[in-house]
Amino acid sequence: MRKTILITGASSGIGAGMAREFAAQGANLALCARRVERLESLRDELMQAHGVNVSIRALDVTDYAQVFEVFEAFAAEFGSLDRIIINAGIGNGRRIGKGHFEINRATAETNFIAALAQCEAAVGIFRRQNAGHLVTISSMSARRGLPKHLTTYAASKAGLAHLSEGIRAELLDTPIKVTTVFPGYIRTELNEGAGKLPFEVSAEVGARALVQAINREPGSCSVPSWPWAAMGLLMQHLPLRWVSKLS
Repeated sequence: MRKTILITGASSGIGAGMAREFAAQGANLALCARRVERLESLRDELMQAHGVNVSIRALDVTDYAQVFEVFEAFAAEFGSLDRIIINAGIGNGRRIGKGHFEINRATAETNFIAALAQCEAAVGIFRRQNAGHLVTISSMSARRGLPKHLTTYAASKAGLAHLSEGIRAELLDTPIKVTTVFPGYIRTELNEGAGKLPFEVSAEVGARALVQAINREPGSCSVPSWPWAAMGLLMQHLPLRWVSKLS
């Protein structure tokens, strides 16, 4: 039986990459993002290549009422949703105390408050179905506080990771699964202006690794597993001065 998978932030980067991987596996897709023209192109590509059903809707995840409307519309259209991947986010950020509060606020709001809205909408659907798989895309940066432009981003992704784990704790004895994903450095539009990043992989390699991990439905996972599973442990225990050099 085909799975139906909803992915937010699906117009580019790992969102679009995961959509391609899941479509190749035969999944039907509910894709949403702000840039509808990109979604239209992706929909046409996937339907032609794989013969799957792909539905698209415009969504700004900081429009919280729209989050609930779009998720419920997809659920009504497909009849049910097997997996919802909370992927939409931004990588913007500035040093704290340098006069860039609005940029940092937008990062925190998009990556955490908007993710909370998406989790509320997703879990509401899954409770009604008494089934489903919630996936949140956090970041390896969530493992520790980080300096420079990553401070707010890391904090917002740490908040999302704890939110996800709390939801998982509540749903342990139900048919609803919850997975928190901690990606390492994956080269996408989000970080295209950065120089060489530690242990970075291409968007294609990263998306493939993400989908393989998500399909196993673990409670949490680091992606790619090597070296980030080991790095995650090190980041939690190394002196902060050493960890900060990863930023």
